[in-house]
Amino acid sequence: MAKSNAERSAKTAAKRKSRGEEELRLHTLAGTRQALADLMDWNGIEEQGEAMTLMIHHLHGLGPAGSAQFLSAPRHEITISENVSRKLQLAYNRESLRICHDE
Repeated sequence: MAKSNAERSAKTAAKRKSRGEEELRLHTLAGTRQALADLMDWNGIEEQGEAMTLMIHHLHGLGPAGSAQFLSAPRHEITISENVSRKLQLAYNRESLRICHDE
């Protein structure tokens, strides 16, 4: 007799639990999805899970120092142009004069 969907699901769940398998979820924006799609295309990988598993294992193989460059988040550099700096200084001076005048 064929197994029901519930029986198959229970068997699969028990197998995953015995192997210590855990589901990881990843919510991404379009740019990240496109980057993953490109990586998969360049390397002939069809499953997203396989691609992510391979990347994690290869990064882990590089060790703490080797993987650090790939896991450090890029920081935005904020630069204030001379024009904006001048306007901010003028606004600051005006405000300080207003506060002095109010006192």
